[in-house]
Formats: sequence, structure tokens, C-alpha cells
Amino acid sequence: MEERTQAAWLSVSSNIFLTLSKVVIGLISGSVSILSEGIHSGIDLLAAFIALFAVKESGKPADSRHAYGHGKIENVSGTIEAALIFVAALMIIVEAIQKLQEIIGGEGGHVGDLGIGLLVMGVSAIMNLIVSTKLMRVAKRTDSVALEADAMHLRTDVYTSVGVFIGLLLIKITGWTILDPIIALGVALMIIRASFELTKKAFSPLVDVSLPEEECEIIAVVLMDHADEFLEFHKLRTRKAGAERHVDLHLVVAKYTSVLDVHELCDLIEKEINLELQGTHVLIHAEPCSPRDSECPVEEGLAPSCQRCQITEVRDQTPETEITDNI
Repeated sequence: MEERTQAAWLSVSSNIFLTLSKVVIGLISGSVSILSEGIHSGIDLLAAFIALFAVKESGKPADSRHAYGHGKIENVSGTIEAALIFVAALMIIVEAIQKLQEIIGGEGGHVGDLGIGLLVMGVSAIMNLIVSTKLMRVAKRTDSVALEADAMHLRTDVYTSVGVFIGLLLIKITGWTILDPIIALGVALMIIRASFELTKKAFSPLVDVSLPEEECEIIAVVLMDHADEFLEFHKLRTRKAGAERHVDLHLVVAKYTSVLDVHELCDLIEKEINLELQGTHVLIHAEPCSPRDSECPVEEGLAPSCQRCQITEVRDQTPETEITDNI
């Protein structure tokens, strides 16, 4: 089984266990904080299945209907996961407000067995920390947006589980049950923040946002390593689809350079960019330094030589040929 798929299945399995545990314990203890965490884990379980589907589909090769591959499926997956996180946060807010109103009104102030609740939240935090660390490691290694989104979900669960754990501990010590819905509201706000960050990261490639500045600089450095073989480059465009990057640019070369030499230069540049940024598809459009009906500065006598197309050799041979013919 492929590494990304294995990681996605790990996320599915852990979320099934945690969702069932939190919901059951939340119902037994009557804690809205634990129930809210159960709802969040349930949403994470759905997101984990979406991520599993995305990593499987995005790994398929390009076909006649998807000439640029299936990479953007991961971005769609990440965007959906972000939306699910936001929905979960809204549900938690509604439940917490209802519980807060009940406590203020003198009802629903009892929180059951906090000992088991503390145990569940502690186990949840540890499991999610282990799984999210594994997912993030695989996501970074394979450049998988879907797995990174799933890892962000679980890492958010770690922070919120720790928050609920601390809150339940305070309730056990102080007896202030009003802390329960207040903690749930804090959890919801953290989830909303995570959803916005995830939306920004996952959605941007869907509208073909350029690659990060540091990656564009890497591309420019590779090009400048061959600066003595071309005149300039322009119209550099970049975008990303899942783990794949797409780069295209115009490369201006001396107009007397052979097609074979230009082709070999473009191939070399493409390979070196791929070494620096794996999974990059590069398309280079080569242009002559001047049109066919326009003479270059050397041909017009405005410059003594041009080492790129070695036009001086042609000009220097002309008088010798004429002298030989005259003899």
C-alpha cells in the first residue's frame, strides 16, 4: 500500500475509536465539552475518509480527460475539510450557549463522572498527537495537501483536548460547572481559526495562485546558472495542483542558435528545476533575440561581435572567400 494511503487509513482508524469514545463518555458524564469534542472527532472522521479518497485519486496518472493530472482533488479535499471544521465549530457554539443558558437559569448545572472524562481527553490528546505527527511527516515528504489538512485537523484536536482536559480538571477542583460551556466556546473559537487557515492554504491553488516567493527564487537561480546560454527570460508563470507544480516561461536565445542546442538547454533547465522542486512540470517557449526580417546589431555594424551566435566568424570568413575567388 502506498505511503500516503497508509497514513490516511491510520487517521480513519484513530478517528473511529476517538469519536465513539468521546460520544459515549460525553453522554454518560453529561459534559458538553466532551460531547463537543465527540462531534469534532466525528467531523474529523468524515474528513479522514475524504482525505483517503483524495490521496487515492490524486495519485492516478494523467488521462485524456485530465491532461494535467488529478492533483487538484487534494485541494478540493482540503477545502471541504476546512468547511466541515467550521460547521463543527458552529454546532459546538450552539450547544455551549444552550448549556450556559441552562446553568444561568438554574438547570443543567451537573457534570457527571469527571474522572472518566479526564481519562478520555488525555488519551485523545496523546493519540491525536501521535497520528497528526505521523500524517504531517508524510504530508511534508510527499507534498500532500489532503494529508496536511487532515494533520491540521488532528493537531487542532490535540490543543482543544488539552484545553478541555484542563477545564474538566478545574471543574473537579473548584466545582464551577459554568466552566464547561465556557471551555466549549473556547474550543470552538480555536477550531474556527484553524478552519480559516486551512481554507487559505487549500483553496489558493484552485484559483491558480503563484508558487511561494522562495520557490520562485529557486527557479530563477536555476535559470541564472545558465545565463551565458541565453539572453533573458520573461513571462514566468507558476501554479500548483496538489503535490504537482506547473511552471512556464519564455526564454530568449540568440536567433542563430540551432534548434538542437536550444532543445538541450531547455531539457537541462527542466531537469535541474525538478531536482530542486520535485514534481514540477516545466514548459519553456524559446524566442529568438530578433525577428527574421530584422538584423541584429552585429549584422548592422553596430556591435563588433556576439559570442552567443558567433556571427563574427561568418563575417570574418566573407572577405577571405572573396579574396580567394578573385585570385
